[in-house]
Amino acid sequence: MNRRRSSLFKSVKDFENDDDSVRDGGSSAAAKNLWFFECAWEVANKVGGIYTVIKSKTPVTVEELGEQYCLLGPYNEECVRTEVEILEPQYYVYRDVIKSMEDQGIRVYFGRWLIEGYPKVVLFDISSAAWKLDAFKQELWKLAGIGIPWHDREANDAVIFGALVAWFIAEFCKNLPHVPCKPMVIAHFHEWLAGVGLIFCRTRLVDCTTIFTTHATLLGRYLCAAKADFYNNLQNFKVDKEAGDRQIYHRYCMERSAVHCAHVFTTVSEITGLESEHLLKRKPDVITPNGLNVKKFSAIHEFQNLHARFKDKIHDFIRGHFYGHYDFDLDKTLYMFIAGRYEFSNKGADMFIEALARLNYYLKQRNSDMTVIAFLIFPTRTNNYNVESLRGQAIAKQLQDTSSYVIHQVGRRLLETCMRGNIPKGSDILLEEDIVKLKRCIYSAQRRELPPVCTHNVIDDAKDQVLNAIRRCKLFNDREDRVKVIFHPEFLNSTNPLFGLDYEDFVRGCHLGVFPSYYEPWGYTPAECTVMGIPSVTTNLSGFGCFMQEHIVDPKSYGIYITDRRFRNPEESVQQLTQTLFDFTCLSRRQRIIQRNRTERLSELLDWKNLGVYYVKARRIALHKTHPEIFDEDSLTEKKKQLRKKYLRKKQP
Repeated sequence: MNRRRSSLFKSVKDFENDDDSVRDGGSSAAAKNLWFFECAWEVANKVGGIYTVIKSKTPVTVEELGEQYCLLGPYNEECVRTEVEILEPQYYVYRDVIKSMEDQGIRVYFGRWLIEGYPKVVLFDISSAAWKLDAFKQELWKLAGIGIPWHDREANDAVIFGALVAWFIAEFCKNLPHVPCKPMVIAHFHEWLAGVGLIFCRTRLVDCTTIFTTHATLLGRYLCAAKADFYNNLQNFKVDKEAGDRQIYHRYCMERSAVHCAHVFTTVSEITGLESEHLLKRKPDVITPNGLNVKKFSAIHEFQNLHARFKDKIHDFIRGHFYGHYDFDLDKTLYMFIAGRYEFSNKGADMFIEALARLNYYLKQRNSDMTVIAFLIFPTRTNNYNVESLRGQAIAKQLQDTSSYVIHQVGRRLLETCMRGNIPKGSDILLEEDIVKLKRCIYSAQRRELPPVCTHNVIDDAKDQVLNAIRRCKLFNDREDRVKVIFHPEFLNSTNPLFGLDYEDFVRGCHLGVFPSYYEPWGYTPAECTVMGIPSVTTNLSGFGCFMQEHIVDPKSYGIYITDRRFRNPEESVQQLTQTLFDFTCLSRRQRIIQRNRTERLSELLDWKNLGVYYVKARRIALHKTHPEIFDEDSLTEKKKQLRKKYLRKKQP
């Protein structure tokens, strides 16, 4: 087994070791007087996926740059209270710059983000600079020709944030000592919300090197949500008109300006790079795939044990949810799920539900004894938990407690009878009062209504896209249905009264993640499944799917099922997904265990220790553009190895 693993990861380890020289805790950067700022709206401010990118990548960046690295973000008191330790800066340049801004009425906070790596953060209180909004907007209009409407609060906040970031970086550059050499400052901005800072850095002629990363294009997300034939018409869209029609022209201009102002432009995937080339009119200089902070288990069986443990927790929920209709074998039940932001079409929820309906038909036609339970986890507006869902868990708990009590009493009586030397009789062990208690619980667990398809009361459920798709496909959890559906319109956490599981633990307990996205620049959900050893379905329109296709021969054998949504029509794609799900139900228990082992072996491919080198490359290219006398072409060609070697499927002896 060890020989197979070392052969599989040879190319990955070589690639990682080739870049070990830069992970010196910042010694090399300090010797060059090199400083690196990373700016994003989601620094210590959880909103979406970029928070995960920044948070998981930080430990590797700190290993490389140490104290030369600092994150810049907005001050959100609720998040800061639990995630940031506010401190007095030790380095005098930080103290002087922050004091100069505070002297002009701007509240700036310095501290350490309480995550692995313990990085420095500088957070700007946007509300303290609201009085300067008109001046900032006027400057943006005068120097960049971008006008921001007064009613778009998010865009106005982005302008204030960007102006403060550029102000801070400019003052920092001015105050840096020219010892041991002339200082070099790199500022890396993520997404359009932080991109205004890059625009101001360039228009104010700040002496810094800039990088901009887009994790998704604004216009692309809007066009796909409108069900446009996006990828077949990329070159035909009139981008200004499309942005104007959707009333996001000013945001589009902010994003496009940041892209063109940056010394180096990167995207998270090839598919997003193609999109950016047509919509933002610039081809990315570097592709910077998203990674994860992978924690490997010391023994290969540990993650399998976690799967069994959390699967039992899901079993407990299922017993309660389907009380009165619990007539299927949990040992022959598969748990599939889809999760993410409520973007019904972009995330492929429409396609998944249609495929489930067809899978239900296939399983019934084949008289299969397998049951599939599909969870749809999309947060939307609700007013409370569904009473039936709560009642089901209460009934299951009551029956479990009664059964445990009876078992304890039966065991005690059995021991007493045997200790007296008597042969136990059924009537002496299980008393009439025990049977009465059990009957009472069993009768209370009967119901005529079907188990609910939704765990909550959704506000305005007649217009809810997920529920309407379930109604259209008639997936009502009938007794004869082989596919059951549960819509949970809220993200999972350990305080959830139904599951009592965090999202990560829930994923570990499932058998298959299904993410047939139409618009997914990267796709953290299937990547997280891979790291946890859970097979997943993705598409060739997601960055993750394209990345796996590029680096793995026969991804299917490693539990990465890639549905073709780019070169097939919707009907063919749905049929392919249905067949994939059906084939998965036909796998034996042993085959699924073997596949989970193979899936978990791919986790190192997604580790930031490997993928972080693409960010190193972006920084080197940017420095070569601004400091060619120091960073020549030779320093760029040294690290041009790519993770190109395919993962070959081993031939069975």
